[in-house]
Amino acid sequence: MDTTDKLPLDMVYHWENAKADSLYMTQPIGDGKVVEYTWKRAVDEARRMASYLKSLNLPEKSRVGIVSKNCAQWIMSDWAIWMAGHISVPLYPTLNADTVNYILNHSECEVLFVGKLDDWDLMKSGVPESVRCISYPLSPPNDFETWDDLVGKYPPLEENTQRDADELATIVYTSGSTGRPKGVMLSFRNMAFAAAGGTQVLGVGAEERMLSYLPLAHVFERTFVELGSLYSGFQLFFAESLDTFVQDLQRAQPTLFLSVPRLWVKFQHGVLQKLPKEKLEKLLKVPLLNKLIKKKVLKGLGLNKVKLAGSGSAPLSNDVLDWYRNLGLELLEGYGMSENFAYSHMNKPGRSRTGYVGEALPGVEMKISDEGEVLVKSPATMMGYYKDEEKTRETFSEDGFLKTGDKGEIDEMGRLKLTGRIKEIFKTSKGKYIAPAPIENRLMSHEAIEMVCVSGANQTQPHALVMLGEEIRPKMADEAFRKDIEASFKKLIADVNKTVDPHEQLAFITVVSDEWSIENSFLTPTLKLKRNVVEDAYQENVDTWYAKREPVIWQ
Repeated sequence: MDTTDKLPLDMVYHWENAKADSLYMTQPIGDGKVVEYTWKRAVDEARRMASYLKSLNLPEKSRVGIVSKNCAQWIMSDWAIWMAGHISVPLYPTLNADTVNYILNHSECEVLFVGKLDDWDLMKSGVPESVRCISYPLSPPNDFETWDDLVGKYPPLEENTQRDADELATIVYTSGSTGRPKGVMLSFRNMAFAAAGGTQVLGVGAEERMLSYLPLAHVFERTFVELGSLYSGFQLFFAESLDTFVQDLQRAQPTLFLSVPRLWVKFQHGVLQKLPKEKLEKLLKVPLLNKLIKKKVLKGLGLNKVKLAGSGSAPLSNDVLDWYRNLGLELLEGYGMSENFAYSHMNKPGRSRTGYVGEALPGVEMKISDEGEVLVKSPATMMGYYKDEEKTRETFSEDGFLKTGDKGEIDEMGRLKLTGRIKEIFKTSKGKYIAPAPIENRLMSHEAIEMVCVSGANQTQPHALVMLGEEIRPKMADEAFRKDIEASFKKLIADVNKTVDPHEQLAFITVVSDEWSIENSFLTPTLKLKRNVVEDAYQENVDTWYAKREPVIWQ
C-alpha cells in the first residue's frame, strides 16, 4: 500500500482490520515464556488505555511520559496517548532521579507509564508527586494502578481519533552528551515522512522480523522499529535481558537487525574470544570451509537470517565494518539525529562505501557550509526545541537548514563522510586543530579496545585514553598480559601515526582501569561517550603522563 500520506494512527487503524489475527508482538515474561499480541489485541488494549486517559479529563494535548525498557506496552502506550489526544514523552530507562525530575518538570508531564526497569529505586525520587503513575506488567514492585487492571476495566475507545499532521506528537529529550537534555518537538508529519521514506527506500515488507532492544526513547529505534513496523506491518520481538539476548535473537530470527557501534564491537569480541582473528582469517581463505565458517559464526550470533543489518548513532570503525562484510553481512551505516527523527543519510545495499554514512534519503536536501558543517533539511526536520526559542533559532540557518554540528565531505556519488564534530575539535599548543573521531576510528581496529577517547587540548601532541574489552579487563594486573598489550599498542601507535598528519600523531596511549558506563555518567543512555566527563576525570594526570614520555601508560 502507498503510505506516503498516512499518519501513524492511520496505520494503526489499517493493520487493526487488514491483519487483525496476525501476530504482531512477542513479549518474553521470564522462564522462557512469552505473551503474544495480534494486531487486533494490541490495538484493542491501546484503545482501552486511551479510554482511561480520556476519563482523567486532562487538559488538551497534555504530556504523558513513558519510562521503561522496550516492551509491548511501550508501543501500545504511545498509540493510546495519541488516541486520547495527548503528546508522548519518552524517558530513557537508565536516567538518574535528577534527569527524570528535570524532564518531567520541563515537559509538565501529567501521567507517567512506569515499566520494565533495572533500577527504579535510583529514579523514583525524581518523579514529582503531582504525576499520576501507571505500571506495566513487568515493572518493579510499586503501588500504582496497573496496565492489566485498567485495560480490563475500561471499554475500548470506539472512534478512530484523527490527529492533524502538523500537531506535536512527541517530545524526544536528547541523550545529553553535552549538558542538559533538550526537548526535540516532532510532529505526526515528521514521524510519518521518516517512517514511510525509510521503509520504502530499504524495500522493507510485512514478512520481516525485528528484535527491539535499543531504547525506544531514542529516535533510531523509534523510527525504524516502532514506526517501521507500523508502516510495513512486520513482526516485532522484544529482548528479555542481556543474559537471555542470544536466546531472544534465536527466537526472533530477525531479517532486519539494527545496532550501535559499541554492541557491534562487543559481538565481534565475543566471536574472537572463541575463534582468534588470525585463525578465523585462515579458515575463511579455505574455499571449502569459507561458506561453512561464515554461516556458523552468523548463526552463533543469531544473525544468519538477516537480510539487512544497520549501524547508527555513532561512527563504527572501518575495520569492524570490513570484518562483518567479510562474514557476508553487509553492515550498512546510516546517519540521522533526534532533530530529524533519524532520517537523513543511509548507505544502500550494493552502493555502500566503508567510512561513509551514505546518500541523502529521499526528500532530504543536504549541503556543506563554508565552515565545512553538514546542513540538512527535509519534512522530517523537527518543529524546534520545546520551550527554547533561542536554541531553536541557533540550530537553523537563515534558509531553514538544520545545523548538524558535524563536519563532512561528499564523494562523487553523493555519499557523505563525517569527519568529526565541530565542538569536539581541539587545538594543540602549536595552534593546530585536531578532529578526534577519525583517529579514534583507526584505534578501534584493535580487538582489545572497547572504547577510546582522543584528547590533548593545549598539549604538543594528542593522546588516547582506551578502555579494554570487558572479557580481558580482569587480566590487567597480570604482568605477562601487560607486556603483550604494550607491544601490540606500540605497534598500533606506529601504524596510526603513519596515516595521520604530523600534528595529529599520538604521543601515547593510556589504558584506564575504570569502566566507562551509563551508571557513572561516562556514557549517554545511547552508549555514546560523554567526552567532557571522560576528559575531566583524568585531567589532573595528563601533565604527568606527558612528562613520562612512554608510549603506553597504565592508569
